[in-house]
Amino acid sequence: MPEAANFAIIDHPLIQHKLSLMRARETPTGVFRALMREVGLLLGYEATRDLPLAETEIETPLETARLPVLAGKKLCLVSILRAGNGLLDGMLELVPSARVGHIGLYRDPQTLAAVEYYAKLPDDLSERDVILVDPMLATGNSAVAAIARLKQQDARSIKFVCLVAAPEGVATVHGVFPDVMILSAALDRCLDDHGYILPGLGDAGDRLFGTK
Repeated sequence: MPEAANFAIIDHPLIQHKLSLMRARETPTGVFRALMREVGLLLGYEATRDLPLAETEIETPLETARLPVLAGKKLCLVSILRAGNGLLDGMLELVPSARVGHIGLYRDPQTLAAVEYYAKLPDDLSERDVILVDPMLATGNSAVAAIARLKQQDARSIKFVCLVAAPEGVATVHGVFPDVMILSAALDRCLDDHGYILPGLGDAGDRLFGTK
């Protein structure tokens, strides 16, 4: 599918190199986890590129100057549990002052529908720009459920950031929420019969935490 105004592939060479290492079957859990944290930081850098700035007066060692700082409320980073925490860790290194929210979702193995089991979010999302993170955008059902929860709390803006997206997932999200910007390190070929991305990298949560 061609790139649209609200979908972009982040093709920085370091991101592409690290993602390829993560895809390899033989990459061990510890290395996979470290790579995801590193890629999370790099993706966070790209996702925050358009944050608004305002000038403020700062006293340097030599003189007073009006210099740019982030304007208004800072970010809220929201992780879709559990695999989203791998990207969250890297983004928090970049923006340690960001507020953090978590949305717990699991995919029903029969229907592939997203089922929420946990949600904890800041109260003031209407004053914050939200970056929602999950390594894989497969069917798109979990992303749609999480975005719906954020919109219920009137999030000021929402971006969805992932490692790997499938065309089916992008279409699902934009079919419901066409205003949400999706940033991904890769757009893979398709989904298999079980809703996994091909070629993908397997189950990101299992590989991140060594549970399979």
